[in-house]
Amino acid sequence: MQLGANGVARAASFGLASSLLFSLAGAQTAAPPTASTALAAFSTQNLGDPQAPWRVSGLPNKPDLPPTELKIKSIDGKRVLSVKTDRGYGNAVHEWPDRLQAISRLRWTWRLDAGLPAATNINTKAGDDVALKVCVLFDMPTNQLSAGERFKFSLAKSVTGQNLPSATLCYVWDTTLPPGSFGPNPYSERVRFVVMASGGARGPWQTHTANVAADFVKYFGHESTTLPPVLAVVVGGDADNTQSSSLGYVGDLQLLP
Repeated sequence: MQLGANGVARAASFGLASSLLFSLAGAQTAAPPTASTALAAFSTQNLGDPQAPWRVSGLPNKPDLPPTELKIKSIDGKRVLSVKTDRGYGNAVHEWPDRLQAISRLRWTWRLDAGLPAATNINTKAGDDVALKVCVLFDMPTNQLSAGERFKFSLAKSVTGQNLPSATLCYVWDTTLPPGSFGPNPYSERVRFVVMASGGARGPWQTHTANVAADFVKYFGHESTTLPPVLAVVVGGDADNTQSSSLGYVGDLQLLP
């Protein structure tokens, strides 16, 4: 699952391809979340392209790669984000230039109308596609990483010229793995996935609450003794590896105390 935005490189040779690399400019001090500024709701946006503070990102170094279609649409009487993939890649990004000081729980609703039958093994590079994902990107200090991981990370930063997320949790709708499954992204250890829903057939709306703080401790606690600030929350889907297509919808995301 590769995330790109302005100026992002797909640095596969450095072990950081598909690790949600994108431009994140802003101050180094963090601002605490508030109910009014935590996450902009899709339900209050106009139909069409997502509006600020959401922005759509693709892979600028892959101009021929079809972008995931991300649109605000009215479904079942409410406005939601439509996520439609067709052999491509793309994400809607909600970032905090001043960092989000802390995050506890994240709740959202989503519905899958057409999954990715070819994405049978998310643990492999060839099968590393998901119809729907909600990711949290952390600004984690890298001084506790192994020497090899620090080298790859610093190399990727120098190549892209961007401030990259050093730890990413992706909650995904997978094709085959049961909910509760987890593991590292096959392209990079800096990204860990957690399966929240499974299957490829159309079903009802599902509501999920992820304990992000606990999950960070579970999957990155051996590298960081504190919960780091959050750079961004990302919603998207990709089908570039399996060359397939999918359609799903994501409702409002809420940060909970």
